[in-house]
Amino acid sequence: MRVLSMPPAANCALAESADGQVDGRAMVLLPTVTTDADIVSRVRAGDARGAIALCARHYGSPVSRLCFAMFGTQSDAEEATQETFLAAYDGMDSFRGEGSVKSWLFGIARRVCARRIEVRARQVRRLALLRNEESTGVGVDVAYENARRGEQVRDALGDLRPTEREAVLLRYVSELTVREVGEACGIEEAAARKRIGRALVRLRERVIERETSTAKAKAGRT
Repeated sequence: MRVLSMPPAANCALAESADGQVDGRAMVLLPTVTTDADIVSRVRAGDARGAIALCARHYGSPVSRLCFAMFGTQSDAEEATQETFLAAYDGMDSFRGEGSVKSWLFGIARRVCARRIEVRARQVRRLALLRNEESTGVGVDVAYENARRGEQVRDALGDLRPTEREAVLLRYVSELTVREVGEACGIEEAAARKRIGRALVRLRERVIERETSTAKAKAGRT
């Protein structure tokens, strides 16, 4: 299995070959300051390993933050980040440098996370069917009562449409500009701005609904 070795900070200077052995030629001397031009130049030179090493060094942390925001657990985020850079490595030849490297990587991460989330959602739905007779709803109330506001926001994010949730996470968690959000989502900047605004309105409504529901439930138990 191929592995891109990335330390906690997501800096990587070497990649492993298909048989799991480290290829000495994968060792890359990285510039002190990385720019998209450096990455594109390596892609055009056919140095995919060097390009992906620069990508991981310069954009590993924001990609990891995006994945963490999508999943909420470090282990899932690390796996999704690893898969993102493997996919980027495999698709390096298709990158033409027309948009920013950051938005290109985030687009890949978005698709990786969406696929993993969908698989997990199907598993949860199957599990819910199996436990349907045991479900009383009490556990949900207790969870909400003990939840912090941040967890409520994350729950509310789950109520948004997938495209809206992705836009909000890309803009405010991964700190993309509106233009970069549009590039990552494959839409125009104006459309991205509208999508983000619409998502924020829905998010506020969901958070208020959840807080109101929690307050009523708490009052009912007193």
